[in-house]
Amino acid sequence: MRSARFRRSRSTCRTRRTSAAALLTALALTASLAACGTSSSDNGGGDSEGGGSSDPSAPLDPKAKVTLTIDCMPPPAKAAELKEWNEDVRTFNKTYPNVRIEGKSTPGQCLEPPRFTAMLKAKSQPDVFYTYFTDLEQVLDNDGVADISAYVTDRTVPALGDIDPDVMSSLTKEGKLYGLPTSNYTMGLLINRSLFEQAGLDPDNPPRTWAEVRTAAKAIAGLGKGIAGFGEYSAGNTGGWHFTATTYGLGGDIVDTSGTKAAFNNELGRQIAQNLHAMRWDDDSMGQTQLLKWGDLQKQIASDKLGMFLAAPDDITYMVQQLGAKYENFGMGPIPGEKSTLFGGNNYMIKKGSSPDKIKAAIAWLNFKNLTVGKGQFAWSRTKADGLPVGLPQPNFWLNDSKTKDDAQRAQHATMPVANFKAFMDNPVKGKAEPPKAQEIYKVLDNVMSGILTNKDADIDKLLSTAEQQVNQILANQ
Repeated sequence: MRSARFRRSRSTCRTRRTSAAALLTALALTASLAACGTSSSDNGGGDSEGGGSSDPSAPLDPKAKVTLTIDCMPPPAKAAELKEWNEDVRTFNKTYPNVRIEGKSTPGQCLEPPRFTAMLKAKSQPDVFYTYFTDLEQVLDNDGVADISAYVTDRTVPALGDIDPDVMSSLTKEGKLYGLPTSNYTMGLLINRSLFEQAGLDPDNPPRTWAEVRTAAKAIAGLGKGIAGFGEYSAGNTGGWHFTATTYGLGGDIVDTSGTKAAFNNELGRQIAQNLHAMRWDDDSMGQTQLLKWGDLQKQIASDKLGMFLAAPDDITYMVQQLGAKYENFGMGPIPGEKSTLFGGNNYMIKKGSSPDKIKAAIAWLNFKNLTVGKGQFAWSRTKADGLPVGLPQPNFWLNDSKTKDDAQRAQHATMPVANFKAFMDNPVKGKAEPPKAQEIYKVLDNVMSGILTNKDADIDKLLSTAEQQVNQILANQ
């Protein structure tokens, strides 16, 4: 969940590299089988005009004539981003002169849930359409996406083996690949460095435990002037989203491993609820205004009225570009507890029924635009020259050599003090996907959060028990 909708140890690194290699091997094997004659119903239709190869694992023939409609082209209001899009189209066409790219721009939020769902049901999505990590089930349920397993290899996506397998797994089901990533995020603790300093706290060492968060929040709230030490959501599904993030940070789950039962009505769930209740009512460190949703906490911290809240790094870009804040006023640390952290992101999928050449053209574009260090979205020198932010720790789904190169280029062209995010970067926490039926579950858990934060006499056991029953009903209806 992001925006209005909702944006290692050495052994762990070895595990991720091994997983990435295994994924690459599996995709290569699939491609090999396809080249030997395996056919797919996804490959019919489309508007290819010839020039293609019968081998799905081979790159697009530069002579192939294809028209691609692509979702979420930057609107005119985002002039710098649109300029870069158009530049990338021109550069891409130097290699593939016969691929015509028709960008589709949607006013407001690119991926609004009602519009997206209606589009899938009407089969009206563009050839290359934008999704969130949590959208795969919905897209599959509506039979809307091509299986691109045979097309994605180290020949068509050279850096495939360097993409974090946690990110790739969000696009995979039953061994089949259905998309390619654009960005990713993990949750951490976002702080207002100025308020930390005013309260006598060290902004270079954000709190790492909830006990430390509580202590810091009391110190910041002690500054007076209507300043809250810690902020939390409790409306618009965002409260449930953050309850989930907090639970993950402490090593818990929202849904059990079977995916059929709620897993939060336990001692850990009570601990989380009781801590927030104590911060709100005993410490008075969370402010008087509650029932907050996405956008509210950003406004508070950007105006120096809030000390910290759980967030992803891209919140900082929003606050600078939309709310007039300054990058140097913010810092980040890992999510308290650091057992795991909620992760998510964005990707592109290809419409089912697309021709082989259309699929190849889409993969070639996505590889150039989103998956090549130093090009497209990772051309940091250009990003800086265009007045766009460089230096935030995410999106960053790279591993191995690609990570080394991208990190160096990102630091070289940074437009903000990257040291402010050192605590977050130096203490990476393994990402964990959102639960099944995430939005429905978050809506239920909003009631837990709002009950805690608006009622001093809240019955925490009853709030958790009622939520458990409702979530179990949601899961039973999958």
